[in-house]
Amino acid sequence: MDLKILTYNIHKGFGVANFRFILHQIRNALESIHTDLVFLQEIQGKHVKREIRIADWPLKPQFEFLAENLWPHYVYGKNALYKGGHHGNAILSKFPFIEWENITLSKYKRASRSLLHGILDIPQTSRKIHLICIHFALFKTERRRQLILLKKRITQSVPKDEPLIIAGDFNDWRGQAEHVLETELNLQEAFKISQGRHAKTFPAWKPKLPVDRIYFRGLNLKTCQCLREVPWRRLSDHVPLFAEFSL
Repeated sequence: MDLKILTYNIHKGFGVANFRFILHQIRNALESIHTDLVFLQEIQGKHVKREIRIADWPLKPQFEFLAENLWPHYVYGKNALYKGGHHGNAILSKFPFIEWENITLSKYKRASRSLLHGILDIPQTSRKIHLICIHFALFKTERRRQLILLKKRITQSVPKDEPLIIAGDFNDWRGQAEHVLETELNLQEAFKISQGRHAKTFPAWKPKLPVDRIYFRGLNLKTCQCLREVPWRRLSDHVPLFAEFSL
């Protein structure tokens, strides 16, 4: 069985520099790829002022709006809380979740940093697969602490014989997390093993920094692609990553 995934920091549904609200265009673009799973970062769960001010703001939370046509199962973890709203990470899925948990990684309520851990039931295979959607901090010292928490979560909660995918915005353009992820946790990064280096995903209009990643173990990578073409480079300030695996 093949499994297609995409990871994307959607910048709360706004284009570059927050000038345009383009969540509807983002949904059209996501649906055109027909993936089984979508890992999303910076997705708005609620924002009272924008709900009133923006005419085409959806009547439901952004993760439900994006999921409603193709992904019947979804989980959302709020990790940035402020007056009148919150945003965080989400995973959209064509398969049911057995269980899930959101773990805040930041000391600050307004900081959008967490790991969202979901466990899927794949009906055709009677197998479990673990998914972790990541958004790490900008600063090295905080990322180092968050990496320790990620390692602890995997070591304690993900059996070594069960497949695992970790995807999202690592903010690790210098590759400082690689020793822990690759050596200590036995993970592989899709673009590094297939193309020799991490994909550059930020800023979307001219990507120079490899901040978004797809790590995995217990699966076979078939293909991966960084989606830098139109319409993606005109949507969020990141471009998404796509990968296909076989179980």
